[in-house]
Amino acid sequence: MNVKHFIKERYFIKIVPARGDAIHRFEITRRHIIAAASTLLVLVCASVGLGAWQVAQAHAQVAALRSLTVRQSSQLRSIASKTSAIGMQLRGVQKQDREIQELIGVKPASAAPASKHVKPVRLDGRNPIGQVTRNVDSLRASVAQTTALSDMLRTMAMHVLNVRHIYELARAKAIAAIPSIDPVAGAVIVGCFCYRTYPDVEFHEGVDLAANYGAPVRAAAAGTIVSAGWDGGYGIKVDIDHGNGYHTWYAHLSRVDVRVGQHVFKGETIAQAGSTGFSTGPHVHYQVMLDGTPIDPTPYLHGIPAGILASLAPKPSGA
Repeated sequence: MNVKHFIKERYFIKIVPARGDAIHRFEITRRHIIAAASTLLVLVCASVGLGAWQVAQAHAQVAALRSLTVRQSSQLRSIASKTSAIGMQLRGVQKQDREIQELIGVKPASAAPASKHVKPVRLDGRNPIGQVTRNVDSLRASVAQTTALSDMLRTMAMHVLNVRHIYELARAKAIAAIPSIDPVAGAVIVGCFCYRTYPDVEFHEGVDLAANYGAPVRAAAAGTIVSAGWDGGYGIKVDIDHGNGYHTWYAHLSRVDVRVGQHVFKGETIAQAGSTGFSTGPHVHYQVMLDGTPIDPTPYLHGIPAGILASLAPKPSGA
């Protein structure tokens, strides 16, 4: 069969209406049929290819979105974990603040604890960003509140520490000015604060402390030298004014190592023991005066009497 003849072979299509008043006839060749079939095939292939490309694009977008969702979820969980950790640290700081308040005697502030503001985040997947944002906002508010409280506590603590320091300085100064040590270390009392008949009948207004000639004599308390020299029957004597009503006298000395107007510290050497004046042998006459009246030095030889110590200024409130 001739190919050219085959392609040009014609076909007739007749369409007869129901009424039969006219017949419609269409003539087509094999070429038309092949062309139409080829066109249809190209359209089908194009549609299939476009559909396949669109499906591939959709799968790629879904995969990208899924990957992005996984990364965002991981990041959000990391942020939530860090936020919770910061919240725990914040609660620790607030606990320390409350402990500082208790230590310095300050009434705890009425700030809500961090545990009410910051709680561990559990992401339910419905609105993770909103959850984390709310938690961060809550944490920020709690941090601001705690910072303000810490600043207040720091100011209060500095004030309390200053008050305590001033109090301790004042107390130390007051204690240093009260007679509380033995002027002759380890001395034995050989003459009491009492009436006696030897070497004279009189009331002995101090105590005699046994001491070798030339032994160092120490100031029983801090104070100012108001006299240092010969004083009749006392021989060489030193008088220290302690600035609080107390004076201490040291008599029968062999030598004076201080001058009038000099400030001396508790325990500082002021003279040497001797036997000057009305004395039967080397020793130190030690006398304590309070507001011009002699008192028994014995309780002051080894510390401040408990009653005197208790009478010092009480601790300030909060110190």
